[in-house]
Amino acid sequence: MLSGPRERAILERLEETGTARVEDLAGALGVTGETIRRALKRLEAAGRIARVHGGAHLKDWGPEPTFAQRMQVNPGAKRRIAEAVARMLPDGASVFLDVGSTTAYVAQALRARRELLVVTNSLPVAQALAGVNGNRVFMAGGELRAHDGGAFGAEALDFLRQFRVGHAILSVAAVNAEGGFLLQDLREAEFSRAMIARAETVIVAADAAKFGHSAPIAVAPPQAFHHLVTEAAPTDSLAAMLAAAGVRVTVAA
Repeated sequence: MLSGPRERAILERLEETGTARVEDLAGALGVTGETIRRALKRLEAAGRIARVHGGAHLKDWGPEPTFAQRMQVNPGAKRRIAEAVARMLPDGASVFLDVGSTTAYVAQALRARRELLVVTNSLPVAQALAGVNGNRVFMAGGELRAHDGGAFGAEALDFLRQFRVGHAILSVAAVNAEGGFLLQDLREAEFSRAMIARAETVIVAADAAKFGHSAPIAVAPPQAFHHLVTEAAPTDSLAAMLAAAGVRVTVAA
């Protein structure tokens, strides 16, 4: 049994999103962050949630693997996807790149291009492309997350909104016919939405292992995306959803 209405309210919000930050819960419920943290401790003790740095997620969802772990998952597929994405961009292109592991492979493939304008919140992406072939690399400010070298928060969003680019290249945690393109982290989803709003073409780079799986946060309606680059054909139901949304699918050879 839950001990009070505050715990029930927190659990209701987590059931909608799967994960949430302490500051967001505090704002939504009109209480202090410390009050939320105490309630999360009680929910964790009851076995209903798992706490993470700065927030919590439902026990059923589980934490996302670390960036290093994700870089070792399907590396061959991710390299093929990255090379296909790189072929889509000409020299001199302007591009947003996010913090995903597949995006990090894309950054490596883009070292073959020249004079790119790159805007990113990913330290691995910035390191791969800065000082190469006349590229200009703009790195969003803010605190870097220890597990993936990603910068998030108000400063990173304000920085991003100074730019308009030709291409946004995004990663996702899952893709399915019911939910569309999904992520595990609220801040990553917020940053992705800002990228989508300021790019002419939105490309998702995702390996087929993510097809049919779920994650708690929908990035944007499927119609907001223009292109999915993957290494294997989607299932019939997923292909139908993508076609209905006008998302073009490229299968990397």
